[in-house]
Amino acid sequence: MGIVDGKVAVVTGGTRGIGYTIVKHFLDQGAKVALCGSKQETVDKALAKLAEEGFHDNVMGICPKLTDADSVQAAFQSVVDRFGRLDVLCNNAGVSSRTALVDYTTEEFESVIDINVIAPFVCSQAAARIMIEQGGHGSIINTSSMVGKYGQPSGSAYPTSKFAVNGLTLSLARELAKYDIRVNAVAPGVTHTDMVDALPESMIKPLIESIPLIQPLECCLCVYPCFACSGADFFVTELL
Repeated sequence: MGIVDGKVAVVTGGTRGIGYTIVKHFLDQGAKVALCGSKQETVDKALAKLAEEGFHDNVMGICPKLTDADSVQAAFQSVVDRFGRLDVLCNNAGVSSRTALVDYTTEEFESVIDINVIAPFVCSQAAARIMIEQGGHGSIINTSSMVGKYGQPSGSAYPTSKFAVNGLTLSLARELAKYDIRVNAVAPGVTHTDMVDALPESMIKPLIESIPLIQPLECCLCVYPCFACSGADFFVTELL
């Protein structure tokens, strides 16, 4: 029996990188999972890959517009219709940025905020409504970043958005505690994903050099979301 056996989780950004590894770890640990992607094509590819690894019945795919409340609510309800309930939300979807301040457009800045801040808010709201209707108890895990605390040399929209995710996490942890819904965040450092690997060395090197004795990680931090919604975490909320 896994540490999240029988729980139902939604993982946004679940078709690749950290999100896909989170999905696999949840499935390995006995959960039922809805992986969320931005396009049906990427969702289908991820589901096919999981099927090749032996995961069939306990996984489904959804692709709502994450900044649209009605779209997200309908998608999450489809998860409840399929699996009977919703216990866990992993707000993992995100986009990066490397534009210099003097070159930013407001449209580009807003596009990062939309996916990295508005989407976690919209998804948390939809999940919380379902969890409260179920009688309370649940877990929301947000993917933040080390740059939400330390910043980065360019692409200021990204650390700004992750600083906002930290604030959202702390606030929702306090607001939802009365419903026994825990809210935490994990802040990965430099992790080998396609998003990070596409960034220039001039951005990545200073971040790596700021971490003593640590090399860029594979997606090992995905184990935290499983702990953060297991029975072992009954006292953990508001953790960054």
